[in-house]
Amino acid sequence: MANSLPNLPLKTIFAITFGFCGVNMAFSLQSSQMSRIFQTIGADPTKLGLFFILPPLAGLFVQPLVGKYSDRTWTRFGRRMPYLLFSAPLAALVMVLLPNAGSFGFGYASTAALLFGAIAILFMDLSSNVCMQPFRMIIGDMVNENQKDKAWSWQQAFSNLGGVLATILPFVLTYFGVANTAQKGVVPLSVRIAFYIGAIILLGISAYTIHTVKEYDPDTYALYHHIDPEQHKHTKPIWQLVKEAPKAFWEVALVQLFAWIGIQYMWTYTTGAIAENVWHTTNAASAGYQAAGNWYGILTFVQSMAAVLYGFLVLSRTNPYKRKFWYRFGLASFAVGLVWVFFIHNQYLLIAPFCLIGIGFFTVHVEPFNIFTSSLDGANEGSYIGIFNGTICLPQILASVASFMVFKFVGNSMPGMMLIAGISMFIAVLAISIIKQDKPQEDLSENPTK
Repeated sequence: MANSLPNLPLKTIFAITFGFCGVNMAFSLQSSQMSRIFQTIGADPTKLGLFFILPPLAGLFVQPLVGKYSDRTWTRFGRRMPYLLFSAPLAALVMVLLPNAGSFGFGYASTAALLFGAIAILFMDLSSNVCMQPFRMIIGDMVNENQKDKAWSWQQAFSNLGGVLATILPFVLTYFGVANTAQKGVVPLSVRIAFYIGAIILLGISAYTIHTVKEYDPDTYALYHHIDPEQHKHTKPIWQLVKEAPKAFWEVALVQLFAWIGIQYMWTYTTGAIAENVWHTTNAASAGYQAAGNWYGILTFVQSMAAVLYGFLVLSRTNPYKRKFWYRFGLASFAVGLVWVFFIHNQYLLIAPFCLIGIGFFTVHVEPFNIFTSSLDGANEGSYIGIFNGTICLPQILASVASFMVFKFVGNSMPGMMLIAGISMFIAVLAISIIKQDKPQEDLSENPTK
């Protein structure tokens, strides 16, 4: 088809995807250290789900709005990049504030300390979500079907590299003598410095992306996507877009429901599960619990490295017509890994299931977007990618609300919650069978941009 999206040079795909490295440093520090931070400042372990509701709640509202309004934003700085220009500094600021929730003299387990932490995590997730969306949307804007698997895989691979840097930092800092314990109610210095370093890297990489990526102007975008150049001036309400969403949206959403329930429980309870199974403690102030927190950082490093290798060596090279197969393979690996964690009581044996978790975590960030975005036509692209984020956020909110009951059901056992996470992931594997709209678009361009 004439004037379809052209093939992009690899250096352009790199510029589009590399920025996710910085964004995921924020998310990885948040996901790997949030439980530790809140229990350190005195949060009740049985109520951890309450704090974990806030991030997906922020994403549920922010990402569709960023998508909707960036669809209409055309400036000399681009269409999506202005949102990154605003959000990256804000995210970096909140990354500096969050780990200091116990350092302002509020007192251990005080309402003020917990409220400060909750507000900080909310704003961190708001700003991080605004940072994330431009990187996702620009793939839909600029990358054709022939290169989409490569672009989504590279983006997630760089995302995992950011996760590697973020989650290993507390362990490395502790190794070099930075204190990994602190007075009761205060987050250790190793964790605080890790957040400071993450904030600096987020700012630097975001600045590189903003400087490097040159988005299409309205006329060029409309030409490549075969839509009316005035389309962006007549965007539909979000509720109407949901009503008119392609069938692939609802098919993938069912899989996302069970997959992200499992992921939410993994994020919430892994540190406690490792502390209970390996270090035999549930006391968040103990050296054993803090050691478990650091080891989870190492395991997240293992998870991320497995994901990067899997992404570059396998998923970025797969046939676009086999997306459903690789989706099923990845989630099955994820499910086995989660269930395996429940049975392991040796810290080094945990490396094996976290390799499988890495494969699954990479897959759940690539294949759903590959399948769903292939059903879009270029109009309202950002809005739909933002709305699709609801298939990630709503399951997390549901899981967090249900955790108050489920946690009691498993005898207040954090390892038991990992078993529940694995069972939910197995259900997601079965749900993949409902997906029928898994064919890539046919208008693959062979016309490279010089």
